[in-house]
Amino acid sequence: MKRLLFAAVTATLAAGAAAQQPAQPNPRDAVPDKMPFDLPYGSPISLDRAQAAINAAVAESKKNGWRMAVSIVDNHGFPIYFERMDDTQTASIDIAVDKAKAAAMFRRPTKAFEDGIAKGRTALLGLRGATPIEGGLPIMVGGKVVGGVGVSGANADQDAAAAMAGLKMIQQ
Repeated sequence: MKRLLFAAVTATLAAGAAAQQPAQPNPRDAVPDKMPFDLPYGSPISLDRAQAAINAAVAESKKNGWRMAVSIVDNHGFPIYFERMDDTQTASIDIAVDKAKAAAMFRRPTKAFEDGIAKGRTALLGLRGATPIEGGLPIMVGGKVVGGVGVSGANADQDAAAAMAGLKMIQQ
C-alpha cells in the first residue's frame, strides 16, 4: 500500500513539474525567408571536363591507397562519365552513381541529407533519389548546376575528399 501511495505521489509531482516547464520551440517549425539551395541549372558539363574531374578524383584516391568508383552526371542526373578502379567493391558502382545523381538533382551535397537525418529528419529517407551518404557534390559553374560528382569505395569522408579533388579540377 505504501508503495502504491509513493508511486502516485511521485507521478503527481512529476506531472506538475512538467506542466510548469515552458514548451521549447521546435527548430524545424521555423520557415526560412528564402528557398534553400535555390540554384539555377546551367548547360550540362562536357565530356572533356567530366573526364578531367574523374582523373583528378582517381589520382587523389591512388595517392591515398583508396579503391573508388567515380561518377559524373549532367545537370539533371544522367550519366556523362564513369570509372571504377581495379578491385573496388562492387556495391560502390551504384552508390557512386546514386550520389552524383542526388547531388545534381537536389542541387546540394549528399552530406546535407546525412546531416538532416542525423538531426532527426527521418522523412528525408522517403525522398526518392536522395542518397544520404557523404561523397556526392553538385558541380557548379558560373553559379549554375552543370552536373554532379559521386564517389564511393572507402569511408564517407574519404569519398568526399576524392569527390572534392574532382570538383576542384572542374573549377580551375
